[in-house]
Amino acid sequence: MAALLPHSLFDPALAFAPRGDGTRMVPLTVIAGPCLLEAPEINRAIGESLRDTCLELGMAFVFKASFDKANRSSVASPRGPGVEAGCDALARLRDELGVPVTTDIHEPSQAARAARSVDILQIPAFLSRQTDLLAAAGATGKPVNIKKGQFMAPSEMIGAIGKLRESGARQIMLTERGSFFGYHRLVNDFIGLGDLMDLGCPVCFDVTHSTQLPGAEGTGSGGRPERAGLLGNAAVAAGVDALFFECHPDPSRASSDRTTSLPLSSVRELLNRWKLIRTALEN
Repeated sequence: MAALLPHSLFDPALAFAPRGDGTRMVPLTVIAGPCLLEAPEINRAIGESLRDTCLELGMAFVFKASFDKANRSSVASPRGPGVEAGCDALARLRDELGVPVTTDIHEPSQAARAARSVDILQIPAFLSRQTDLLAAAGATGKPVNIKKGQFMAPSEMIGAIGKLRESGARQIMLTERGSFFGYHRLVNDFIGLGDLMDLGCPVCFDVTHSTQLPGAEGTGSGGRPERAGLLGNAAVAAGVDALFFECHPDPSRASSDRTTSLPLSSVRELLNRWKLIRTALEN
C-alpha cells in the first residue's frame, strides 16, 4: 500500500485514543462514502469530494464502502463485488485518494483478507454480539469500529469490547446507529449516547442509518434522510468523536441504501455546519 497523504489528517493513535476525561482536542473524524462499492469512477468522485471538503474544513476523513451487503431485505437486492474483488478495489482507492479506508466484515473468514487492504475493520450492528467474528477482527491487530446493535443497551457493549480486547484489539471505536422502536422505526437515545461515551472508547454517530425505517417498503427499507442534518447537529453537540454517513451523487441510483444516502451535493453544507458546532464546543 502507498503511504497516506499527510493531508488526510487521520491519525489512528489520536482517533482511537481512550476518551479519558472527555477532553479530546482532535479533529472530528468523518467516515463516509457509498453504502456499497459502486463503479470505479463513482467511488473516486465520492472519495475525492469528501477528502477535499474535509481537508478544507480541518476534519479527518476515512473512506467507507462495503464489498458485500449480507443483510438485505430481498434476495434480489445487489450484494456487491465480494471479498476478493471488493478488497482489491478498496486498496486501489486507498492508494489513489491517499486516505484511510474501512469496510464491514460479516464472517470470521473475511477478517484477515480485509485487514490486508483496509485500515479499519467495521462490525455491522446486527453482528455486534458474534463472538467468532469479533475474535477474528481483534486478532488482525487492526483498529475495529463496532456498531451497537439496534437491540442492545449501551452497557451491553462492554461484552463486545471485552471480546475484542481478549482477541488482541487495542484500538476500538463504538458507533451508535439507533435502536428499534416497534416496527419500521429507529430512535436515537441521547442519554444512551452519553452512556456509550462513558465506556471509554471513542464514539461515532451513524447519521444516515439512524434515519432508516427498517423494512418499511416491504422488499427494502425506507428512510427520512431529510432529518440527517438534525441528528448530526445533536450528535456533534453531544461531543461524539466521529460521524458516519453514506452519500452518492444520485441516491435514487445507489446500489444500496438509496432511501437514506445523502446527495453528495449536500455534504459540504452539512460538514461546514458540524464543523462550526465542533469549534464552538472546543472554544
